[in-house]
Amino acid sequence: MPAASAAPVSQVSHAGSGFGFGFGYGDSARLAYQKRVVTRVLKGVFEEGDAEVVDRYVRPDYIQHNPVAPDGAETLKNLGAALARQFPDARYDIKRVISEGDLVLVHSNVVMTPGTRGSAVFDIFRFQGGKIAEHWDVGQNVPETSVNGNDMFSTESWPRTEAPGPRWQTAYNKRLVTAYVDQLLVKKDLAAVDKYVGPEYHQHNPTIADGVEGVKAGLGAYFEAFPKLTVTPKRIVAEGDLVAVHSHYVNAPGERGTAIVDLFRVRGGKIVEHWDVLQDVPETSANDNTMF
Repeated sequence: MPAASAAPVSQVSHAGSGFGFGFGYGDSARLAYQKRVVTRVLKGVFEEGDAEVVDRYVRPDYIQHNPVAPDGAETLKNLGAALARQFPDARYDIKRVISEGDLVLVHSNVVMTPGTRGSAVFDIFRFQGGKIAEHWDVGQNVPETSVNGNDMFSTESWPRTEAPGPRWQTAYNKRLVTAYVDQLLVKKDLAAVDKYVGPEYHQHNPTIADGVEGVKAGLGAYFEAFPKLTVTPKRIVAEGDLVAVHSHYVNAPGERGTAIVDLFRVRGGKIVEHWDVLQDVPETSANDNTMF
């Protein structure tokens, strides 16, 4: 349920243990394994209808937060079979993957029918005992046009790579983005943009203009339109120069609100790029877990 007022970002659930520091940053083999497993499961289920990947990598008591799907691994297996029949040419085009602690975040363009723009999707998976135990996601249709000229997936900041930067950057960048989100979105203080955002800032939200002035104008208008807005971050996943924040936005008290994942790239101590995906919280859900 929406909080009466937004909680400080430092109180949200972070991957691993302790603010800003996930457990096992040095455990690169485990983190790489988690990323490979998630990629294999998404490709297997959505592109191949492969039930075996679910048996191998997903816990039977799999907890689902997607509001259209019940809990359990069997639901995921049935989904794969149904998609294979209805959408044999579906593609889960994974753009970037990051892992921290027991969480993996995946940013993808999901295209069920070739030739369509498809959906922008963020998936978050939690691992337990080497298998996927829990899943959250946020998805929205890719619009035909964008006011900033950037698509919802590309990397525009230099160097133009989809991969996260080195892991030694993670803790610093996570603290920086945490402070930025707390000041800008939780406290609605636009001065955070001048403090934390670089002049070469690239925007991938299709409704907001590019650059520093674009984010100031876009969010300034949003805050003015919804003076009782609350933003409650729920979990933060970071790797290298990429930091993702999964939050519950509620424009006015009593509304169900919107599930949003914001993904930021930090370079040289400044935020230089932003992607996001927004999905309204529905009235009903096939599970009892909420989207958060």
